[in-house]
Amino acid sequence: MVSSLEEPSFESVRIYPDFELRQYADTVQARVRTTGRDGGAASGGFRRIAGYIFGGNEQQASIAMTAPVSMWDDEGEGWMAFTMPSLYSITSLPAPNDKGVQLVNHKGAYVAVMKFSGRTTPNKTQRIERALRAAIEREGLHASGPGVLAVYDNPWTTLPFRRRNELHIEVENNATQRS
Repeated sequence: MVSSLEEPSFESVRIYPDFELRQYADTVQARVRTTGRDGGAASGGFRRIAGYIFGGNEQQASIAMTAPVSMWDDEGEGWMAFTMPSLYSITSLPAPNDKGVQLVNHKGAYVAVMKFSGRTTPNKTQRIERALRAAIEREGLHASGPGVLAVYDNPWTTLPFRRRNELHIEVENNATQRS
């Protein structure tokens, strides 16, 4: 199934046996704090950001949906983000009505990516994150951030075996020079 949603721009740097190393371009994200990256916590965050892009902003403007929806835990806080369409800059986006929705310039980075399908339960996501961190280390690279769950398909309408998911972990730029 091919998505018609815009996705963040990247260049594939190298394919390793267990993951792909990508260099992502700078983006703008709409983010909210959540209580974690599991389904219940995520649905509240999703509704808040969806409210923003479906007109809950100072201009009552609709902003196109993109993929993936990204979720991560960082220093005890859960986060969810939608990448804004590339035609927008942070200054051209309307301000959110919901003050908990933050617009953030997200710096491009080198990211190790492990693809998987199916459900994104907390246990499964943690298991995949451990496997990706181990694979990064085996290849002599250095992880430099939290594991980010990237969900590309609607979990309520897409059959589990057809869902496209990824686990992203940023890696240090100087470590990528070994490839």
